[in-house]
Amino acid sequence: MSRPLAALFMRDLRLAVRVGGGAMTGIVFFLAVVTIVPFGVGPDMNLLARIGPAILWIGALLATLLGLDRLFQADADDGSLDLLMMGQTPLPLVVLAKAAAHWIATGLPLVIAAPVLGLLVNVPPEALGVVALTLAVGTPALSLIGAVGAALAVSLRRGGLLMAILVLPLTIPVLIFGVAATTAGIVGPLPFGQPFVVLLALSLFACVLGPVAAAAALRFGLE
Repeated sequence: MSRPLAALFMRDLRLAVRVGGGAMTGIVFFLAVVTIVPFGVGPDMNLLARIGPAILWIGALLATLLGLDRLFQADADDGSLDLLMMGQTPLPLVVLAKAAAHWIATGLPLVIAAPVLGLLVNVPPEALGVVALTLAVGTPALSLIGAVGAALAVSLRRGGLLMAILVLPLTIPVLIFGVAATTAGIVGPLPFGQPFVVLLALSLFACVLGPVAAAAALRFGLE
């Protein structure tokens, strides 16, 4: 990673993890979702075990999207986004660095917390590693897809609501295969490898096309 990209990555990472940043908000929201749902479901532990992977993935999805509306907004407000667009560093790499900082600050803590919270939704202890693995593979795609929505909404008022409307449909394939891989790893009967490989492919696909699409959206929205 070049020095300007490394500096941008570290700056966004510090902003995300400081008091009032999006990282802690995402963890608290994830904790709230996973702890509240069992009260609504009731004491049926078998039902809770069946829907546990879906609860964890939905909580992780919503928590990941919480801070994405501010991914480019602060830079657009203070003019630094214009400087980044005119700089020598390709804009897709700038987007990738900012999305990586967002995932490190928001997605990675969710991956670490998921095995602990999985116990609250009756995930078997021997399957907690599967939960963390699928989230580690799938959540980067959520950050990269969210970066595209954040880029589209950066020049609009009330962009956060628009970003959610744009991004949520695009994240459905990641959610489907993430839940399928987690469920297959916990209870079967489908093999774990098939949905997991598709989930990995979705993240790699988002890593390649997401920064390019977000960079194009930024150029179109700010010209």
